[in-house]
Amino acid sequence: MSENITDKNHLTGIIGSGSFGTALANLIALNDDVLMYSRSPETVDKINTTHRHINVDIAENIMATNDMEAVAKNCNLIFIVVPSTAFRTTMQRIGPYLKPSHIIIHGTKGFDITGLTEEELIDSNIARQNIHTMSEIISQESVVLRTGCLSGPNLAVEILAGQPSATVIASRFTEVVNAGRRVLDSEQFHVFGSHDILGAELAGALKNAIAVGSGLLGGLGLGKNIQAMLITRGLGEMVYIGKAMGADSKAFLGTAGIGDLVATATSEKSRNYTFGMRLAKGETLDQIKETMPELAEGVRTILMMKQLSKSYKLHTPITMMLYNVVYEGFDIRRAIKYLMTYPYTVDVDFV
Repeated sequence: MSENITDKNHLTGIIGSGSFGTALANLIALNDDVLMYSRSPETVDKINTTHRHINVDIAENIMATNDMEAVAKNCNLIFIVVPSTAFRTTMQRIGPYLKPSHIIIHGTKGFDITGLTEEELIDSNIARQNIHTMSEIISQESVVLRTGCLSGPNLAVEILAGQPSATVIASRFTEVVNAGRRVLDSEQFHVFGSHDILGAELAGALKNAIAVGSGLLGGLGLGKNIQAMLITRGLGEMVYIGKAMGADSKAFLGTAGIGDLVATATSEKSRNYTFGMRLAKGETLDQIKETMPELAEGVRTILMMKQLSKSYKLHTPITMMLYNVVYEGFDIRRAIKYLMTYPYTVDVDFV
């Protein structure tokens, strides 16, 4: 490393060595040294000896470790990038090593419902108090006060290829936004700031469900007109649910909302879009689960959006049709016919 490992101001931690965690590591390495955690000793050894991981070059000033305590001890700023299903467990493992002085920014776009299996979730009535965002989990499982969320159109494959992109870092604390900017801003990656962390988290999570629906249309070979309709009407449903959960609608109209939605709902590099395509082409939910290395976040999110809509008594026909198609095997073309004849009367009613 180019700086002493004990200098917390020049060493940024990353928990998670998947594609997005690796993409962030390479971005941060443009500005700072990086200590990246992986639970796999083989991955750690490969990164440290070959500076290669998931078929991409790893910057020379990135060091890997499988010791979470070392990340907490040596890094004041830590990014956590793990699936939502593993987030609470991850925080429970690193939590004892964290101090109030730490800054934690997560890049996980999903929700946590502790104690319920997917089958139990289908039959349960859930409300806002049953669903936790990742920043809420950080607060529940650690003494960290300064938390942030990284959200936006961040397709890992494109970032790893060196293509330009932008993101939002949202936090109630300006110093968290500035810390994220310091290590991430570059000619390749632009960072916007926001104080609406709830809005950024909800926009990043809810858009995954709409991306699954867009993938269904792509899998049927349908065109951009119907895809555009789904994206715009789906954005409306995201706003309805987000506002019911306490977020400002403005968060859904920026980079973390419509920006991320467009990227995720139109690219085959998106797991959510790809899941929808495969389902539309005849594979079952179980078949896709068995062969997808990491299941698309949108699959669980559809279930949660359906339950939240029921709890808040919201009219969300796209969400309901997505649930019927994904979880109950409802015919996709019948679902499209239903949505095409749904009695929408106002184009924009959520601003």
